[in-house]
Amino acid sequence: MLFSCSTIPNGITAVHQFDKNKYLGKWYEIARLDFKFERNLNNTTAEYSINPNGTIKVLNKGYDTTTQKWKSATGKARFVKKEDIGMLKVSFFGPFYSGYNVIAIDKEYKYALIAGKNLKYLWILSRDTALPEDVKEKYLELAQNVGYKTDDLVWVKHDK
Repeated sequence: MLFSCSTIPNGITAVHQFDKNKYLGKWYEIARLDFKFERNLNNTTAEYSINPNGTIKVLNKGYDTTTQKWKSATGKARFVKKEDIGMLKVSFFGPFYSGYNVIAIDKEYKYALIAGKNLKYLWILSRDTALPEDVKEKYLELAQNVGYKTDDLVWVKHDK
């Protein structure tokens, strides 16, 4: 193979002893580093379920504040290594995959910190529309320590 497709930024480790089944279900996006596919979206959620072929179905949804309409995208995710390592690759566009890495999660699977393939992609997720302050501070510190510019995070409103 003449090329390498890294799915996680250098120096960052995905969660080990990851439980796919506990991760399934609906998550609310609390914060993100903005990028074109989510620009102007609020009320954003991600819902994960199992496809018949064993991949993970990803349903992302958000309210576009400029068009005043809901948008959604359906994709699929696959584990990069073993299913007990929170290192996945996700595709919304045919054969093109990008990194989706769970780099922190609490033991009840209520809050998660997700790294993309590089330092331009970061998400803070919660099972609820709010995040406790101590979890927020912990995740922000972790993200800063590995090189993310957390001052650039967009804090998502959940009002619809």
